[in-house]
Amino acid sequence: MREILFFVVLVSLLIWSGLLTLWGQFWRTDQQLNVTETQLEKFPSVCAVIPARNEADLLPKTLRSLFCQNYPGSFTIFLVDDQSTDGTAEVAQQTAQTLNKNQQLHVITSQPLPPGWSGKLWAMEQGINKAIATLKPDYLLLTDADIEHDVANLYQLITKAEQEDLELVSLMVRLRCENFWEKLLIPAFVFFFQKLYPFRWVNNPKKSTAAAAGGCILIRTATLKRIGGIQAIRQALIDDCALAHAVKSGFTQSQDSGDRTKPQQNAKIWLGLSSSTQSLRPYFSLSPIWDMVARTAFTQLNYSPLLLIGTLFGIILVYIVPPLGFIVGALTGNWLVTFTGLSAWLLMSLAYLPMIRFYRCPIWLAFCLPIIALLYNLMTLDSALRYWQGRGGAWKGRVYKV
Repeated sequence: MREILFFVVLVSLLIWSGLLTLWGQFWRTDQQLNVTETQLEKFPSVCAVIPARNEADLLPKTLRSLFCQNYPGSFTIFLVDDQSTDGTAEVAQQTAQTLNKNQQLHVITSQPLPPGWSGKLWAMEQGINKAIATLKPDYLLLTDADIEHDVANLYQLITKAEQEDLELVSLMVRLRCENFWEKLLIPAFVFFFQKLYPFRWVNNPKKSTAAAAGGCILIRTATLKRIGGIQAIRQALIDDCALAHAVKSGFTQSQDSGDRTKPQQNAKIWLGLSSSTQSLRPYFSLSPIWDMVARTAFTQLNYSPLLLIGTLFGIILVYIVPPLGFIVGALTGNWLVTFTGLSAWLLMSLAYLPMIRFYRCPIWLAFCLPIIALLYNLMTLDSALRYWQGRGGAWKGRVYKV
């Protein structure tokens, strides 16, 4: 029994050693939007598309942040009011009027959700179609209604795309992290996302790893047309990563036959962290964070029971075994198990520390990752249960089949 316990704890230690040295340096927070001060010769035209469902409380701040961008090129905003009941459209128009930006805003009333579409993507589809038909922009900025953009964000995104010839640029915006539950779970959410999609691999065209963060995506209009538009991912719940995969994989959708062809190399995309552009969405308790994760966790596993079982046991092995080994070893006097468990726990905490510091949280929270991982494990299990009960997909209070 002592040998089995030591073996299990040792495996966890070896996994963390491999993750820290071989897995794309996922734990680092250095992939951030830093562009040179080089002035562009030409500023491309941009249209922002915002799907909005019951966002009247946040729009006065978030929409204002878009109106106040210091971008010198043509920039127009298309807000899609998706059957809101709180006066979202009126608040948007009032915000534009207050800033004397009426000509810069187009408010679209969303049509009923058709079969085969997720709610958010259907709203985006309508805004994108209207923007392209009206203005034919060079770029589309796909952003959420809860995002407060730094005044230089659009300029920096465009400069990054133009200087490095990128087809898609995305920011994992800074999520709200103020109360207890946010500090406990939000940095871990970003940490786990980076572990799934190491940003250095996403940003390397030689790697197939592709991801984006839906709160802030800048994409070339020609690129979106190349992959067949939003319609190509219309059923995706994890729409941001599905879009990034479609772009990076290089597939071209034929407008006539619908056939797809793929070039010999991946397209160039970029994903990074932002400390200045932020989400204002509050999470006042455990419940909304739980719902956010449970909405798509099982989708990430391709709705596979085998992958679910593997994930649940994998999280236990990687995150929970080290502190358990340390505690059990210390209580039973098995110092080899104690030392091995402590070493794995320290490596885990070391990997999490940069994200804790990025979110300016107390350092001791780095040692709480096993407890946090246990909560996320339960959220993943709940995600599967919701799917089997027919409650697997939702956007802003709308539940639909997946």
